[in-house]
Amino acid sequence: MGLRANYQYLGDKELEALEKFDNEEDIFEMVEDWNEKAEILLDIDKNWDLLHYMLTGVSASDPIWEDPLSEAVVGVTSIEKIEDFIAYTKKDRVKDILKALEDFDMETALESFGLEEGKEAELYPNIWDYEEEEDEIKEDLLDCFERMKDFYKEILEADGNVLVTIY
Repeated sequence: MGLRANYQYLGDKELEALEKFDNEEDIFEMVEDWNEKAEILLDIDKNWDLLHYMLTGVSASDPIWEDPLSEAVVGVTSIEKIEDFIAYTKKDRVKDILKALEDFDMETALESFGLEEGKEAELYPNIWDYEEEEDEIKEDLLDCFERMKDFYKEILEADGNVLVTIY
């Protein structure tokens, strides 16, 4: 199945609850419940690591502190001491993230990217030997990028926070 990334609207009340969680079991129940009720939701499937790499030049396993392009993919604050990846971004950072995404030229970045580069960087998922699918992989990534920009635009308009889950 693999690791999938989801991004969703997080209200202030939910953010406060997330910041005060008691244990891992409780946090996953809360997140699953919020996911079912999410007003604004983005699923980029397994493209999170490649998208992070295209935006920043490094894998998502090495997030860049205070870099809005890195934060767009992995959030700002991660929840520690849990097995899976859950992070959030407070609403005061959303505008900067959206601006950075809007200023980024993904089409140009994709033109210079090859599957061999993904293989060398050991990016997730391991799709780097499917050279015949390179154009399809790039189209899918461009679609994820465009949907991510739309997502952050909606979050900004809704004055919301963002919940990031990768599991």
